[in-house]
Amino acid sequence: MKKKMKRVAILLLVCLCLGGGILVFSGFGASEEQEPAESGRGEETAAAADRAEIPVVYMTGDIGPEGLMRIYEALDHRLPGKVAVKVHTGEPGGHHFLSPALIGDLVQTLDATIVESNTAYGGRRAATAMHKQVAADHGFTAIAEVDILDEDGSVVLPFENGKNIRADFVGSHFHDYDSYLILSHFKGHAMGGFGGAIKNMSIGIASAEGKIWIHSAGTTRSDIRSAFGTDQDLFLESMADAAGAVMADLGDNILYINVMNNLSVDCDCDSSPAPPELADIGILASPDPVALDQACVDQVYASSDKEGSRSLRERIESRNGTHTLDHAEKLGLGSRTYRLVMID
Repeated sequence: MKKKMKRVAILLLVCLCLGGGILVFSGFGASEEQEPAESGRGEETAAAADRAEIPVVYMTGDIGPEGLMRIYEALDHRLPGKVAVKVHTGEPGGHHFLSPALIGDLVQTLDATIVESNTAYGGRRAATAMHKQVAADHGFTAIAEVDILDEDGSVVLPFENGKNIRADFVGSHFHDYDSYLILSHFKGHAMGGFGGAIKNMSIGIASAEGKIWIHSAGTTRSDIRSAFGTDQDLFLESMADAAGAVMADLGDNILYINVMNNLSVDCDCDSSPAPPELADIGILASPDPVALDQACVDQVYASSDKEGSRSLRERIESRNGTHTLDHAEKLGLGSRTYRLVMID
């Protein structure tokens, strides 16, 4: 009963956040309830220190170029050197991917290169030439240079803390960039339950062989069929492991933005995605990818449109999607407890 009451209270807080202000949340899907530290009159300094340790997630309801620019500016962290923007350029036939018209101003302000990696499952994004043509067809080459990171093979990113994989395989062009903006379209996913910052940073940046490596939980880099038969939780954990490898390599030179529009239950890698049933929500950003993805999941569950959000909630739950966040938090990649700050 106590846990149920806590979840109701959290839901009310999420609804209240739409009116503005700063609120503290603990993830709906957390395996253990995590409450912000409380303090008495004599512990005010300690309480302030505790709050300072809770990551901030910024949010705007303006899903447009100006809103995207403002949410990036709210992060107040300059990405140094040559900047890569990792964005999904979309499978041919699909149309829910982030549009060049939405992201163009930010990409050009950063003087950034859009980066992608080839797929492991075939299709028109499985080879570099075809992949670049898809990026052109979808309008991305009109706003920036597009680089396929694994055009010239893979390099290894070690991650000794990984549970299932202790090395991530990413495109050899990965180190051509000094910093990365992980710009993700938050939506459902047929295998991961949902796709956000962690999936875009792990599966998205992994080379074709790296994708198989993650899907197989570190048992093969070539057998795609066996890879897709991996135990679900091991696959979800391996995504977090791979994200940890990228984060360990880049340090502070990485930021995360999730756009919550066109909220289909299917990924942008689907050539025939299901139509969205839930209305657009907003843009969220954080220097903490775990907090960011958790905040997006919480926004889905907090929606007053329970019928519209049902399919996406069922997709997340049926794939045990939040286990990725459980594991990422255990790895020290971020926190599922966060402060939500509305910038509107």
